[in-house]
Amino acid sequence: MTTPADVRASVPVFDDVRYLNTGASGPSPRPVVEAAQRSIAAHEWDAASGRGPYPHAFGIYEDARADVADFVGAGTEEIALTQSTTDGINRIAAALEWDAGDVVVRTDLEHPAGVLPWQRLQRRGCEVRVVPTVDGRIDRDAYRDAVADAKLVCLSALTWNYGTHLPVSELVDDAHDAGAPVLVDAVQVPGQRRLDVTEWGADAVAMASHKWMLGLWGGGFLYVDEAVVDDLHPGAIGYRSVEDPSATEYELKRGAPRFEIGTANPAPYVALSASIDLLESVGLDTIESHVSDLATRFVDGVPDGRLVSPREPESGLVTVRVDDPERTVERLREDYGVVIRALPSPDGAVRASLHVYNTNADVDRLLDGLREFGW
Repeated sequence: MTTPADVRASVPVFDDVRYLNTGASGPSPRPVVEAAQRSIAAHEWDAASGRGPYPHAFGIYEDARADVADFVGAGTEEIALTQSTTDGINRIAAALEWDAGDVVVRTDLEHPAGVLPWQRLQRRGCEVRVVPTVDGRIDRDAYRDAVADAKLVCLSALTWNYGTHLPVSELVDDAHDAGAPVLVDAVQVPGQRRLDVTEWGADAVAMASHKWMLGLWGGGFLYVDEAVVDDLHPGAIGYRSVEDPSATEYELKRGAPRFEIGTANPAPYVALSASIDLLESVGLDTIESHVSDLATRFVDGVPDGRLVSPREPESGLVTVRVDDPERTVERLREDYGVVIRALPSPDGAVRASLHVYNTNADVDRLLDGLREFGW
C-alpha cells in the first residue's frame, strides 16, 4: 500500500516548490518516469537484437490498452491510445461526415480542446451552438433546445475553470433523445476520483494521463462505445488502424483501435500503465477523500466574495478571484514557492489544483500568500 506521503516523496519538484497546478499538468513520480526511461532503452536497444522494435511496441500498446480499459470500466476494444485529450476529440470530429448547416453543441466553459475543432467546422459552414452556464452550472432548458437537431454534442465532465461536475448522464440522455451523439472531455477526472465511463452512456470520452493520473505527456486515450464505433470511419488512418496494412483494399480494425494511426513512442504508454499501478496502490477512494479534505481546508480560508468555485468543493480544482491574477501567480512562486495558475476566464481568477501529493501545509502556505498578494 502506498500513502499520499509516499507519492509526494517520489516527486522531486517538491524539493523546491509547493506545486498546486495538477489541473494543467501533474509532475510524474519517480517510479513512473523510471519505468518510461527503462522502456526507451529496451525499445531502442534490446528489441533491436530481439523480436524487433515493432512487435515490442505493439505488445506495450496492448498492455496499456488493457490497463486503461480496466481502469475506466471499458472493454479493451473500446479504447484507442492517443497523444492527448485534444487529439482524441479531433479524431472523433474527423470521423463524422460534415455538411454545411450541420450543428455542433458545446458549453461556454469548454477548454480550447473542446472549442477549436468546432471553429474549424464553422469555416465549412457548420453551426456551433454555445450553451450558457452560470458559475459552472449548465442551463438545462437552453441545452435541450440547442441539441434538438444537433449532429454532435461536446462537453466537459468536470469543468476546468470552476471545478464543478456537469450532470453528464442526464445531458447524454437529453442529447440521445434528440438523436445526437455525445463526446465528453473527461481529462480532469481520471486519477482524481474513481471513473466508470459506461455509467455516463456517452458515445465517446477523451482523456489523457499527464494531469491527475501523474503520467507523461503523450499518453492520451479515447473511449468509444462498442455500440457506435464500427459506424465511425476515422479521418486519418495508418498501419495501426487496419487489419492488414498490405491488403489491396484496407479493412478497418474492429473497435476503437481503428483510431490509432502509426508509429508512436511506447514510453508514455509504459508510464500510463505505471501510473495506474501507482494510483491503485494508493486507492482511488483514498485519493478522493484526501483531495476533498484539502479542497475544503482551502475553501474555508477564502474570504467572502473571493470564491469562484462552490463553497462545498466538488473536486480538487478550486478557483478564487484576486486583484491581479498574473502578478499574484508570479509573487506566489517567487516569494512563497507556491505554483498555481491564472485563468483566462472567469476574469480576475486564479486556480489551485489539490492532489494526492499535496498537504495541509501546502494549502496554508497558499492562503498566506494570497492574503499578502492577492486579496
